[in-house]
Amino acid sequence: MLIYRLPLGVSLLNPKRSICPNCNYQLKWYENIPLFSYLFLKGKCSNCSKEISIFYPTVELLTALVTLLLFIKIGLNIEFLITTLLFYILIILSFIDLRYKAVPDYLLIIVFICALFIPHFSFYNALVFAGGFVLLELFVTFYIQNIKSRILKDDSLKTQRAMGEGDIPIAAVIGGLLGIKLGIVAIFLASIFAIIPSLINSFIKKDIETPFIPYLSLGLFAVFVFDENIKNILGGIIQ
Repeated sequence: MLIYRLPLGVSLLNPKRSICPNCNYQLKWYENIPLFSYLFLKGKCSNCSKEISIFYPTVELLTALVTLLLFIKIGLNIEFLITTLLFYILIILSFIDLRYKAVPDYLLIIVFICALFIPHFSFYNALVFAGGFVLLELFVTFYIQNIKSRILKDDSLKTQRAMGEGDIPIAAVIGGLLGIKLGIVAIFLASIFAIIPSLINSFIKKDIETPFIPYLSLGLFAVFVFDENIKNILGGIIQ
């Protein structure tokens, strides 16, 4: 609901119940059960027979998986509730970024505020990562606009930026939660995760913009949940 309504400026309270975005049919309670309703309806609206976007069951399954892994990692306590809320908002941001390639600033602020209440969050490391991303964006954007655009003779690159402004707060959260070394691992993983869709966008869709927040969020989650495994794999490099 949030992924659909927030970017469009639709009220979260009216309509109170979920609706079909195609025919505005208000879903009955049994048509709104995560995953099960999608399977029961065979992926189609019961009123207009329009196919239901695969985004809905994907978000529902992803949310359930994230909750389960965080519960196994942290247990049932206040930290679990705050951390789960943070990753829920990152899921919302990720799917909005995938669809619109722009995200609401207030969600970025909420994510950062949530991170501040998680134990061991380092404000210093958050500032280091945010500053590092700003410098990286400056140099890579200069390269794209002034060098790559001339080499490829592509005028559209002259206004292209390396990263969106929304990437910087997420990078700050990564640094604050994971620390410098694990944070770098998360950024590296995010870059790896983004390579294939980036290549597809470039060569098939001819789209030069690839949203990075989903991959930053995925890198953060992977390292946050499996940090001990990563430390063991990398041995003495990360302490």
